[in-house]
Amino acid sequence: MNFEPDIGLEVHAHLATASKIFCGCHAAFGARANSHTCPVCLGLPGALPVLNRRAVEFALRLILAVGGRIQEASIFARKNYFYPDLPKGYQISQFERPLGLGGSFSYTCLGRACHLSLARIHLEEDAGKLLHASGVTLVDLNRAGVPLVEIVTEPSLHSPEAASACLQDLRQLLRYLQICDGNMEEGSLRCDANVSVRPSDSDRLGTKTELKNMNSFKAVERAVRFEIDRQINVLSHGGRVERQTLLWDEQTGKAQVMRGKEESLDYRYFPEPDLVPLRVDAAWQDRVRRDLPELPSARRARFVESYGLPEYDARVLTADGELADYFERVVETCRKPKAAANWIMGEVLRHLADGHTEIGEFGVGPQKLGALILAVEHGDVSGKAAKDVLRKMTETGAGVQDAIRELGLAQMSNEAQLAAVVEQVLAREAESVAEYRAGKTRVFGYLVGKVMQATAGQANPRTVNELLRARLEG
Repeated sequence: MNFEPDIGLEVHAHLATASKIFCGCHAAFGARANSHTCPVCLGLPGALPVLNRRAVEFALRLILAVGGRIQEASIFARKNYFYPDLPKGYQISQFERPLGLGGSFSYTCLGRACHLSLARIHLEEDAGKLLHASGVTLVDLNRAGVPLVEIVTEPSLHSPEAASACLQDLRQLLRYLQICDGNMEEGSLRCDANVSVRPSDSDRLGTKTELKNMNSFKAVERAVRFEIDRQINVLSHGGRVERQTLLWDEQTGKAQVMRGKEESLDYRYFPEPDLVPLRVDAAWQDRVRRDLPELPSARRARFVESYGLPEYDARVLTADGELADYFERVVETCRKPKAAANWIMGEVLRHLADGHTEIGEFGVGPQKLGALILAVEHGDVSGKAAKDVLRKMTETGAGVQDAIRELGLAQMSNEAQLAAVVEQVLAREAESVAEYRAGKTRVFGYLVGKVMQATAGQANPRTVNELLRARLEG
């Protein structure tokens, strides 16, 4: 029997607010354990939550960006469960009336444009974090109360590759909206996957399991593939898939049962008595809508249309909003979109990868890179030597012309000087000259190479080509 998988994602994204969702404690990652806590996020008796307006606006940005419906009145609820890193014994979340309903999201998988429907988007607070070491478990509550937006998709993904690709493009959208940094290694973007399989000739969804503890795009793909294969194996041998929550172990490449999967009744939801309903009127929605940035898909299309870039180039350059901004500022300086794209996708991204840095930390600003591209265009330095110039600029902060001078890479463009060198080369290579004039034009490149060799690579290739051709065909 053939089976079809159905996959839905529950994505939790830390909102990039300065403070937590219900108190004034810092929400920044990396502080000393339990140093960002107060009576509210510790759940001490008598402490009352106060909603962070900025967190609401960030969630509204996302709902509007995906075309979701904002509920003008949404309600916070207590989600009750007991775990060591949940100090109150419940989590403040949204259940029956979430902030956003529906919406859809476009992503690219294996070169194909795909579409994913969303079920809901809601706000909630994060729990703390457990640290396991040397046989003991420690609790860090710095993360408790950090604002989260939870994005719940419909179960309309049908392959591990689609699950990973969808998450990658969703991360890009969150970063474009500037509401989440998307750092999975720091836990600011986390994903659970609901997986089920069914016979290919049936439309009825199978029994789903929930996968947790996936901290990379590759882990999502591997874990989903493992669970699909496991469920197919169970069903193929006459067994039944149990509703369970599974923990993915990246080291073993297997998922282990954590517990039976909870239903909503297990959490005993009820409205949070210390928070009034959240009301978002039309005027507030309009203000947020006006401030939405250009989204990745629209920017990608504009790069193809306005700059004449190939689709591949546009996709690479718009993968990150800051990188796309950098490209556009380079083009403002040099007016050479394709050359700018080539330099950024080649040398600049290679430098960032080597240094494990972001474009905002790159030592050569867009105006300087634009000036370097123009220097190559004007013949001040060869394209090959310009890579050394860029490296020098990165290391020292020097300007283009200063770096060229310091490296002794100024290109020979004086026609009188180069003409003399051409004459010397032609005199030494009389046999090749005769072959060219006899119709064996392939030797032209050989002669260009000899001139470049004679000038230690500093001759302007364009001028050399022009002088040689004029001399050989004159």
